Amino acid sequence: MKKLFAIGLGTVISCSGMPSDKTSPMQDNAQIIVSESQGGTGRPGFTILKNEQEFQSVIRKSQFGIVEAGTDVASKIPAFPKDKTVVLYNLGTFNSGDHTVTQVKSISIRYKVLYVEVPQKESGGMEIQVISHPWFIFAVPSGYQFNSVELKYSK
Repeated sequence: MKKLFAIGLGTVISCSGMPSDKTSPMQDNAQIIVSESQGGTGRPGFTILKNEQEFQSVIRKSQFGIVEAGTDVASKIPAFPKDKTVVLYNLGTFNSGDHTVTQVKSISIRYKVLYVEVPQKESGGMEIQVISHPWFIFAVPSGYQFNSVELKYSK
């Protein structure tokens, strides 16, 4: 009886849901909406923007783009994607160089962590030191479930 119980328990445990170690098939469906070199926080981190009001608030606080005389600020703000999850990612503080993210090469999910692969930029060295707080907003498919975001730099 004990052996039968042990076999049954082993079967139930082996069939229980485990997080997938595989990457999602939708790896290339990330889209950068806004990327700026100033205006982020001093620490790396992310926030999910739930609606258009939060989205517009973040962009307006950053003084996004250059507004020409006689044009409306709202006309320069990109549209909020309705069918995607929108993520604001702050890269932290940098002392020099351009750390603006201009492209997302791929995205994947592993153990509820969203990995975002971005191209690594060569730093211009330490000639000019300007403290920057870069950030970017990107969209991923709405079916992605994640608790944290990590950037992966690649050449």
